[in-house]
Amino acid sequence: MAIAFELDTLKMRINDAQFQQLDLHQRIQRALRALILEGALRPGTKLPATRALATSLGVARDTIENAYVQLHRDGFIVRRAGSGSYVCDSLGPALRGAARQRFKAHEVQHRHAAPGDGLSQRGRMIFETGGVSDQQQVKAFATGLPETRNFPIEVWERLQRQVVKDYRAQILLHGDSQGAEPLRKSIATYLNLERGARCSPEQIVILSSTRQALFLCAQLLVDSGKPILMENPGYYGARKAFQTAETRVLPIAVDASGLRTDLLHADRSGAPCVYVTPSHQYPTGVTLSLERRLALIAWAAQKGKWIIEDDYDSEFHYEGQPTACVQGLDNDQRTLYVGTFSKTLFPGLRMGYIVLPPELIKPFTYARSMMDGHTPQTLQLTLARFMEDGHYNAHVRAMRKLYAERRAVLLDAIARYLGGIVTALRPPGGLQIPCLLHAGWSEQETITKAARAGIKLSGLSRLYAGDEPKEGWLLGYASLTAHEIESAVIRLAQVLRS
Repeated sequence: MAIAFELDTLKMRINDAQFQQLDLHQRIQRALRALILEGALRPGTKLPATRALATSLGVARDTIENAYVQLHRDGFIVRRAGSGSYVCDSLGPALRGAARQRFKAHEVQHRHAAPGDGLSQRGRMIFETGGVSDQQQVKAFATGLPETRNFPIEVWERLQRQVVKDYRAQILLHGDSQGAEPLRKSIATYLNLERGARCSPEQIVILSSTRQALFLCAQLLVDSGKPILMENPGYYGARKAFQTAETRVLPIAVDASGLRTDLLHADRSGAPCVYVTPSHQYPTGVTLSLERRLALIAWAAQKGKWIIEDDYDSEFHYEGQPTACVQGLDNDQRTLYVGTFSKTLFPGLRMGYIVLPPELIKPFTYARSMMDGHTPQTLQLTLARFMEDGHYNAHVRAMRKLYAERRAVLLDAIARYLGGIVTALRPPGGLQIPCLLHAGWSEQETITKAARAGIKLSGLSRLYAGDEPKEGWLLGYASLTAHEIESAVIRLAQVLRS
């Protein structure tokens, strides 16, 4: 038999786990192909007759015939009437004995390759700076997680069934890159009534997340290598999105009244836009004063700049009435307003939006179409009905009351159990509380100790740019019950003082 010396290897390859989902003739064909590519079956080698190989392998002759037919179609073997089947000579001398060494060298090379090798300069930068990890489960004190156990999932399911019934095959097609019109209308109505915005459905583009919105802003408004202004401290995901777009992030300090607009007016970097979180500055929680909102708008109008307003959790304001968004005060339409449903509804929805000045609508829509086309239509239309029927406002009101109660529980627990370790700041709203560590306590050490007790602490220092970051934690509480909050604080105090 021509390949008797390779029969055991052939049997082993046929039974390889990676081939188990294939039909038997496909597994035999793949195994023979691998032996040819590795040089074990050299060009010109005669293969056994189909009957002989079928007997050796204990399979039907038709199975071997089907495998040979496919190898012949793919150009791996030639079949000569009255002579037999041969490994194709045209595969070249590179396979004559050298292939096995080549494959071994390839394996050695990849065994010693470092993660990130072979990437572009941009790819290496993204890899080296790391991604942005989102919390995937409820855990004390993960930030950015809303309460999902109280979400009216039965209502959502009913509305989704209605959407599928009403739209039928239409929702199986590609959607509008700008977003479904019913949802854009619902968002515009909500923002104009609840957030003091001034926008039309035509100004809204539906996106998959806030980070996608910020990445698009950096790509379309800032040239590669040029600066973009950002609050300091500021949202880590925003900085990553801007860096991924190859911009230089320049910090603008924040104080008790929010972004320091005097530093903004003094800036000479030529940056075309600034990123701000006016309602609840991330992470300090302070609200940008009306005086500074107007100064920010004046700066953008006078210098032809853009304002990127991230209104990520403005719905959850617990002390007094929330201040109207910057976009609604901006008569010159220099503000891009970014919103998300991940905080108000549930993060698995993966849906946000951006309200754009008229001249930016088409550029952003075109750019979005090249990234991922559109957000799934079923989700958009379900959310539109959820808003139209009043469920969205009702859910936000219920969560606002619940989160206010949970914030009070956390503040009380910190005061009672963590005195001498941290001082909690008291933001007027939001889903997390910033805490500053007292002298003698290390941020990294406390984070490490807490992790051993199953508690996630998000450090404050990484949110600062420059050489003088403040050490502390950002404690998320929205996804935890009052009992879970107090129990976690007690456990944290115990592990830190031990």
